[in-house]
Amino acid sequence: MELRQLTTFRMIAQTASFSRSANALNYAQSTVSAQIQSLEEELGVSLFDRLGKTVVLTDAGQTLLNYAEKILDLVDEAQLVISSGDVVTGSLTISAAETLCAYRMPGILREFRKRYPQVEVILRFNPEANLEQALRDGAMDVAFIMAEPFQATNLIVQPLTSEPLLILAPPDHPLAAAETVSFADLQNEPVILTDRTCLYRRMFLRALRTAGVQPATIMEFHSIEAIKQSVMVGLGLTLLPLIAVKSEIAQGKLVPLNWAGRDFQVVTQMARHKDKWLSPALQAFLEVATEVLAEAEVTRS
Repeated sequence: MELRQLTTFRMIAQTASFSRSANALNYAQSTVSAQIQSLEEELGVSLFDRLGKTVVLTDAGQTLLNYAEKILDLVDEAQLVISSGDVVTGSLTISAAETLCAYRMPGILREFRKRYPQVEVILRFNPEANLEQALRDGAMDVAFIMAEPFQATNLIVQPLTSEPLLILAPPDHPLAAAETVSFADLQNEPVILTDRTCLYRRMFLRALRTAGVQPATIMEFHSIEAIKQSVMVGLGLTLLPLIAVKSEIAQGKLVPLNWAGRDFQVVTQMARHKDKWLSPALQAFLEVATEVLAEAEVTRS
């Protein structure tokens, strides 16, 4: 069993494709196929089921992937420790939902880049669905989630800062001037919400159902900016994090309703797989993210 075989095997597991893996590794597809065939013959098992143009891991393949991740992480660790000395180098893949990509990550990345300029950082938008699988497969090193506090068996989850959620209306909406607004006032109001993968959207709809409230319509947008613009022109009410609407509230373009019920609030949390190697670059990033968002919590208080 060779390291290059394990590297190829892991890439196929991530891409679900021999051809995409060949392109990513700069191999001929025949070389990729030969490496996997040799690995399967050595182990005496099939590692992938071939389903048309897609491949999926067999049970044996999933077991090997867990070990391959650990082996390749240890190789990376040895190379970094031996070659980099005191300089933090390497690369990181960070994932965050759209709101965090726009309003939390820039400050973290700016500070991280200032301190560790030799670390390559890739930031990817990623919805919360299949988060644990993506972390386990090594598709990302760390993920940022805006949700109610949670724990998962295979993840290390660190709460960073609370995120108030506001119910918002355009300035000329009747509820914008109301002294108090309750669930009953939302009956038959049109609402504009984030997509179905958004955790705070699900929390809000669950609260409406529990209160027996039925919106007139529910419009779904994937863009926070599109939601804000639509509310401004009177298409409906929305629920968004305070960090996403501070500017529009200050300019009088959006009005937070005087909510009389339990406050809506989620937490920005940082998650990584419990078995992920804590490289110097990843350790440095975790420390910077914790520090920057702790300062944001103090500033808001």
